[in-house]
Amino acid sequence: MTSHQPPLWRRAVAELIGTALLVSIVVGSGIAAQQLSPHDVGLALLENSTATVLGLAVLILVFGPVSGAHFNPVVSAVDWILGRRTGSGLSLPELGTYVAAQTVGAVGGSVLANAMFEVGTSISGKDRASGGHLLGEVVATAGLIVLIFALAATKRGVLAAPAVGAYIGAAYWFTSSTSFANPAVTVGRIFSDTFAGIAPTSVPPYVLAQVVGAAVGLGLLVLLFPSAARAADDVVLPHSIEATNP
Repeated sequence: MTSHQPPLWRRAVAELIGTALLVSIVVGSGIAAQQLSPHDVGLALLENSTATVLGLAVLILVFGPVSGAHFNPVVSAVDWILGRRTGSGLSLPELGTYVAAQTVGAVGGSVLANAMFEVGTSISGKDRASGGHLLGEVVATAGLIVLIFALAATKRGVLAAPAVGAYIGAAYWFTSSTSFANPAVTVGRIFSDTFAGIAPTSVPPYVLAQVVGAAVGLGLLVLLFPSAARAADDVVLPHSIEATNP
């Protein structure tokens, strides 16, 4: 851990709570959309994506100064990979802690959303793993990685909250998969048999597609933004101990 960052336990808590709230927003708004617009899938998706755009932007603003607001194992993994070149970013133990916190938080967020709407927590039966969906996940994840690290590399991290929210909102519509682009969120959505859920059998190919997308995004970053490695500490938002101490 670099000296200017908050302690790992505090960052892990931020990642756990932030990812839990992100999944509760995605799943909760999906349940609400299904109940409010049961006969109009397009309108339901609009309701779901709008809530996600706004909620994600707010979560990045709240938790970014503590942990960087990764909320996503592939973002954390790319941060670790890039940081190896400059001695910055997450260390391997920190990466493991981030991923564990994100995954536990994602499952908890799904359970929380189900409880708020008094929907029983059950395993989703929604099969999503078609060829088109997997290609959509590659595209969505690659674009997300390029966006986040390009903003950091060009010292425009202040724009991360609205930019990431806007990108995910757009990707709900321009990708056939509705842009999960996040292995932890994908696992969490197993536990909601609703509009926002995903069947367990679809999860391994989804996660594989997301990893491939992250690799594509990493390659584009190295090609287009050689300075991205030096900004690994500032992903998704700059986070410093000064920002979290009174």
